[in-house]
Amino acid sequence: MAEPQPGLALRFQRRFLAARPLRSLPWPELEESLRTAPDSALLVDILHKTILHPLCVKYPPSAKYRRCFLTEVIKKLESTAAEPLDELYEALADVLKEEESTHCYKNYLLPTGDCVSLSESTALISGGTTGLLTWEAALHLAQWALHNPGVFRDRTVLELGSGIGFTGIAICKACQPRTFIFSDCHPRVLRQLGENIRLNGFIPEPDVTWSIQTEAQGQEVEGEKCQNPKVIVAELDWGSVTEKQLLGLRADVVIAADVVYDPEIILALIGMLQKLSTSRADRKAPEVFIASTIRNPDTYQLFQAELDKVGIRWQMIPAHSSCDFLYDVQPDVTILQLFL
Repeated sequence: MAEPQPGLALRFQRRFLAARPLRSLPWPELEESLRTAPDSALLVDILHKTILHPLCVKYPPSAKYRRCFLTEVIKKLESTAAEPLDELYEALADVLKEEESTHCYKNYLLPTGDCVSLSESTALISGGTTGLLTWEAALHLAQWALHNPGVFRDRTVLELGSGIGFTGIAICKACQPRTFIFSDCHPRVLRQLGENIRLNGFIPEPDVTWSIQTEAQGQEVEGEKCQNPKVIVAELDWGSVTEKQLLGLRADVVIAADVVYDPEIILALIGMLQKLSTSRADRKAPEVFIASTIRNPDTYQLFQAELDKVGIRWQMIPAHSSCDFLYDVQPDVTILQLFL
């Protein structure tokens, strides 16, 4: 999923994740132990200003932050004549173990028998972004694409907010596009995206990250017909990219999944869609499909209202009520086709 602004992760966390249960931490036991330790007043004061601060209780800090904090507390205690506290060392060991397992590998079996393998984050928010794991709308959009391969066959596809790549990789494996352009704007997401593309047997060209800079460079996107699509990873900022730069991509189809989740990025997305409407040399606008998980109906209705305001027509297209790639909760996901 795309994040045009760094602050979106925190806003997303507060609006959507605050109600989700979070892993309990052993801070109450640590606080009690530190109260009786030498220089306890200083250490407890540190606890209350950091880990026990109300914001940190509601939004637990990262494993890296907790590791650094615990290490500093242990150093302060060891600089005194105090006996080491087992609780501190046990908490540090748990945090180190948690840090080691911040990523996992997932395999998604496609109906064609192919498999998409991804390195994903185990945390909903990691590195200041929500784009390091696969979200539900991406799974639904991939399933719809696999049932409609003709939309993508022998065409140039641009994906907005590719995240770690599930939808695009599935389309590349099963729908035979001529060229597939993955795009995002977060550096860490782009790195992980490139790794996952390689993990599935594709080699991005010409580099791991392809920056949209000139129209001439964009014209190199078109490739010869071949069994495997030409794959490109593009760093694409919705707010700064120009119509001239998009013209070089020559996208026939544009897709996106889970990019309508915050009111503050909707205008940037609408602006991007308007630029795409004139991004073809033959003046034929690309086909556009956007899948969204309806978490906040007001946000989704705002997106539809902004589309109407700028004259972009849309229609809801039939999609499966359930997704083969989800085995527990089936979220409310819709797919819109836009007419630029």
